[in-house]
Amino acid sequence: MAASPASDHAAEHGLGHVLPVKTLAATFAALVALTLLTVFTGKMDLHGFDLAVALIIATIKATLVALIFMHLRWDRPFNGLVFLITILFVGMFLALTVTDRSQYERDIHRFDRAHPAEAPTGE
Repeated sequence: MAASPASDHAAEHGLGHVLPVKTLAATFAALVALTLLTVFTGKMDLHGFDLAVALIIATIKATLVALIFMHLRWDRPFNGLVFLITILFVGMFLALTVTDRSQYERDIHRFDRAHPAEAPTGE
């Protein structure tokens, strides 16, 4: 079976996968757009969903980088599964942390009122 010119180019330079410039440019444009969206939503009041929106946008950006620039899209399916499981576990840990916070919030506010913060002394 004859090798294609693209695979000859990849083998010649030791690269495993060569991407078209159009794909790289589209991914770059998507990352820039998502960064602008992050800045735009960061200046908005999202009524308690600020952190969730920022994390969703960051997860999409990280997924794009892993899929395209790190070639995960063309890698073995097992590596994609490991990436997906990692994202799910991080999401689960963050969700559990946020739900746990509500149990102690009243105690924290009560402590803050009883012990007001001292002004910094500049030491």
